[in-house]
Amino acid sequence: MVQITPLSAGSDTMRLLVSVGVHGDETAPIAMLAALLQRLAPAALRVELMLVVGNLAAIAAATRFVDADMNRMFSLPRGALAGAADAARADVIMAASAAFLAGPAAQRWHLDLHSAIRPSHHARFAVLPSGGAIGAERAAFIAWLGSAAIDAVVINDLPAPTFSAWTARTCGAVSATLELGQVAALGQHSQAPLRHTAAALGRLLRALPLPPDSARPVNFQVAQEIVKHSAAFRMEIDADTINFTPFAPGALIATDGARTISAGATTEYLVFPNPRVLAGQRAGLMLVRDEVDAFNSPHQ
Repeated sequence: MVQITPLSAGSDTMRLLVSVGVHGDETAPIAMLAALLQRLAPAALRVELMLVVGNLAAIAAATRFVDADMNRMFSLPRGALAGAADAARADVIMAASAAFLAGPAAQRWHLDLHSAIRPSHHARFAVLPSGGAIGAERAAFIAWLGSAAIDAVVINDLPAPTFSAWTARTCGAVSATLELGQVAALGQHSQAPLRHTAAALGRLLRALPLPPDSARPVNFQVAQEIVKHSAAFRMEIDADTINFTPFAPGALIATDGARTISAGATTEYLVFPNPRVLAGQRAGLMLVRDEVDAFNSPHQ
């Protein structure tokens, strides 16, 4: 973790937290950020910047985590996972992040950069948790996401134990988990698909305005959370189902013993299906299309 202060900083300077590697096998954002920082002249920086490389041990081992998923550790109590190595690292990250985001600033943003396990109908998308700033600042944040070639925005008003949800809830930051491409070994993925995202992040670090032709992401809202309650949990869908696959009303998604999980009264879209999570953890999210413009959404 490192904090970089621009040569001229005041109370109106943005505080920007950028995190990568919370999952150790999600390496494309690590490579993207490293290349971007190598090209950034120190005098050009216009934000208070904190960089967090999350799960160092998992990155070194080229695994998603060491003992348990770190991105489920940003909430207390942790129960049986309290002694996990990933939990200890999360505690260090939370303390440093809270101290950084508590400093004076006109805006506090957190970009937690990830890569998805499976392909997606929207190759780059963002999950915005509840909490944090609302109104004009969230609208500006979503506008920046559009300039970063983020295809879809998912508003999640449900509680979550993720890093971005924690900074929104606890630190008042405008936060998002960004899914940028797919999991691959470090150095074994092309940076070409992330060139627009890297360019947008470069503009943000320099406090440059958005391009006039920035696209607007497609908007979704979390309709239901699929939670794995027991070892009997089973996804009743194709194992190769990709993110944002639509399911007709009433379609069976999963079973957990006698319990069934189905799509609701309207078409729902599945993201993050993962039956291999621990009991008690999220095994997927079901979304509905939000036809209200995210820039003027009531969720702001």
